[in-house]
Amino acid sequence: MTTRRSFLAFALTVAVLSLVAPSTARPDGPLPVVATFSILGDVLERVGGEHVAVTTLVGPNGDTHVYEPTPSDARAVRGAALLMTNGLEFEGWIDRLVDVAEFDGERVVATDGIEPIVPNEDAHHDGEENHDGDAHDDGENRDGDAHAEGRDATAADEHTERAGDEHGHGAFDPHAWHDPELVAVYADNVADALAEIDPDNASDYRNNLAAYHAELAVLDSEIEAMMAALPENRRIVVTSHDAFGYFGRAYGLTFEAPRGLSTEDEASATDVAVLIRQIRERNLPAVFIESIGDRRLLDQIARETGAVIGGTLYTGALSEPGGPAGTYLDMMRHNATTLRRALGPNQ
Repeated sequence: MTTRRSFLAFALTVAVLSLVAPSTARPDGPLPVVATFSILGDVLERVGGEHVAVTTLVGPNGDTHVYEPTPSDARAVRGAALLMTNGLEFEGWIDRLVDVAEFDGERVVATDGIEPIVPNEDAHHDGEENHDGDAHDDGENRDGDAHAEGRDATAADEHTERAGDEHGHGAFDPHAWHDPELVAVYADNVADALAEIDPDNASDYRNNLAAYHAELAVLDSEIEAMMAALPENRRIVVTSHDAFGYFGRAYGLTFEAPRGLSTEDEASATDVAVLIRQIRERNLPAVFIESIGDRRLLDQIARETGAVIGGTLYTGALSEPGGPAGTYLDMMRHNATTLRRALGPNQ
């Protein structure tokens, strides 16, 4: 998390640079647009296509939880026609960056329209829910109102203070991108914003959106089939931090983690001891490291329980282009395949 002192120094640097480097003019070519992290950047590129020039602030393999903006980030934001953020307090530094950059473009929050998971209420996402039936708290299936998921706003308000005290992100779980149907909402929001600021190319944005929706639907079906193949007693997944609540809710898995919703959260000795006991009692075969963050705690848990490291899961960032998670679609297929291989009935 950026400290008050470091952010002040950052702001002063930007102020000096602004005296010699005027705001980037919007070119006649592609729209300059900015995404806060790599997964959003990929969605933005898919919807915007040739009409956008995307700058991503937190790049491949980067950890948005602990990111500290740079003066070049402020220049990129200042010159952007559109800024795409995840919302749900995921980018705790973004409002200060916007203020320092004096951003006056369009801001789109990817999670607008999504009912988020409320920590403690949907805690541990207990696998009793399934992808087609009662997978969502409101009793609707994934073919109905696709985005009316989780607790209602009243329930969320009632738990805001408690959740904010316990998790670095505040009241809600921000990791909604682990459900492809919710990424379809991300894409909807981007398409609406681009069409508004660039109406001449609105039909292209809509066509790109329709094509992306189709690919997301195929992805969703593939993951559902892979997870359905897991035996009931092999649907508990141990990861470093609590980032897979939406995946668990969508596909009927339970995710356990020693850390909370942020990689900055510290795992207490009690939490680790409880998790080790659960792994032993349930005879869980594998734990999974994450592409971001420190793996030493998971290594310790694996040693003490006899569980193997089942593979690496990508949580909040893509890999480098051409890697196992170079795009959002690749990332989700990689994660699902890794889980299927480590937990499947033939293991």
